[in-house]
Amino acid sequence: MNITNNDASEPTSALVPAPEAPVTSFPVPAIMVETVFEYWSDILLGVAFLAIGIIAARRMSWSKQHGGVETNVVTAFYSLILITAAFRSIWFLVPDSLYEPSYVPHAVFAFSTSEPWVGGFISEEMRTAGSLSLFSIFILILVYWADILKKYFQPGSRRSRPMNTFLNIVSFLILIEVINAILFLLQIYSSEGMILLNAILLSTVSIICVVEISIFSHKFRTVLQTLGAINQVSTESQVKRIVWITVTGNMFFFTRAFIEAIFAFMLIIYWQKNGNVQEVFTHPLWDTYMLLKHWSEIIILALMLYILQSRFTVAASRINDDHSESGAVSRGESAGADGGKSGAGGYQAIPEEDEEDDVKANLIV
Repeated sequence: MNITNNDASEPTSALVPAPEAPVTSFPVPAIMVETVFEYWSDILLGVAFLAIGIIAARRMSWSKQHGGVETNVVTAFYSLILITAAFRSIWFLVPDSLYEPSYVPHAVFAFSTSEPWVGGFISEEMRTAGSLSLFSIFILILVYWADILKKYFQPGSRRSRPMNTFLNIVSFLILIEVINAILFLLQIYSSEGMILLNAILLSTVSIICVVEISIFSHKFRTVLQTLGAINQVSTESQVKRIVWITVTGNMFFFTRAFIEAIFAFMLIIYWQKNGNVQEVFTHPLWDTYMLLKHWSEIIILALMLYILQSRFTVAASRINDDHSESGAVSRGESAGADGGKSGAGGYQAIPEEDEEDDVKANLIV
């Protein structure tokens, strides 16, 4: 008996399952091209960072020409500001399409043959380098603060060179980023993992900076009030300046820690839920993250330029006044010396700082 197949016209998919597509670690992301808003936003940010870099370069050149013990300290701060501004301005002003076709980051493994990965890797490394150089500015401030405070709170202890301590801390952070890049190149994780690790690192460093700035600020106010009482001079303006630096610095680092922590939390949640973080890397979320992050950087860098310029001017004028009046002060103390007293009003004179410590304190406090 012949059996006629009456179902020949029906789709075979109902009977025979279609072959499944190869399983990948994450779905192929859609290309998210740069919008008009993102284009002009990047231009404005790039120009702002470029202006900050030009100002820092001019002031650094001016300080080198004048020389003095303050040159190394000022040059170090201006150099870090210049490096930060250079990385940021290049990253924003170079068209994003030269790095990768998608404006919003997407998951890609190193040495992928299906889509480009080199441009995205370079872009992420440039963003990381700019963040590290920015954070290095405040790390250097905290290192100098710790060195100055150690002189007052632990006068007999051995003091290490602040620049050596600074280089050790920054080298450790660079080492973490190098390991992060190596793990990406070894295909241990994708570009998503690089971004996640960077967010965790920056949020952690921001929290540490908030804590250290608060602690050192309180100690500095104590030192200034004590010195004011000993010398019978008002230190109210310096105390207010310390409070102002503390408030602005903590606002920046708290904001940065909050942004990076929320960003890292969202990456982890979406990765656990979906196996990828494509829902995080959308235009609205990425634009909000970039705007809050980088405009806060511009504000704090502008404040740093203002603080450095004002403190450098005050420090230089104080040193000149000290040199011009040293002879008169010495003669006055010799003429008015009184067996059991040292200084006016019977107050005991405090030990004089060396010239370099005076400059560091005036520049940073």
